[in-house]
Amino acid sequence: MKLKFLTTSSILAALYVAVTLLVTPFGFTEVQFRISEMFNHLVVFNPRFAVGIIIGVFISNLFSPLGAYDLLFGVGHSIITLGLFILICKFIKNIWLRLVINTLLFTCTMFIIAFELNLALELPFFWTWLTVAAGEFVVLAIGAPIMWLLNKRLNFEKLI
Repeated sequence: MKLKFLTTSSILAALYVAVTLLVTPFGFTEVQFRISEMFNHLVVFNPRFAVGIIIGVFISNLFSPLGAYDLLFGVGHSIITLGLFILICKFIKNIWLRLVINTLLFTCTMFIIAFELNLALELPFFWTWLTVAAGEFVVLAIGAPIMWLLNKRLNFEKLI
């Protein structure tokens, strides 16, 4: 692996962890507003960002009150959804369409987190899916134009 890739992935993972821990009370329960999830939009610009995001999710979930549940389901959710998104993006070149698809894909796959919370905390599955999906949608919908504007300045495609 190249040093640039390792460095960028490490910085991204550290940023993900720092932002997640900043809003800890809102990042691990049935109403989740994990602001760091907006980093998922980096994969819109370059799929190699997925590594740093997944490492960041793993490290963040080490601090979760749900312990092993969050390590398994949270990291699994990120791997599955980012993997699906990367496959879909092979056929879609429009950045805005990719941002919309990424937002909707992450929102829909929050059933994985709802299932986790149902197992760990015995929360009602469908209600929990609705609440965690709503939080994910809000964060990613707000994050899409922010990441688009940041890309204009930073050119994410070439950062990694």
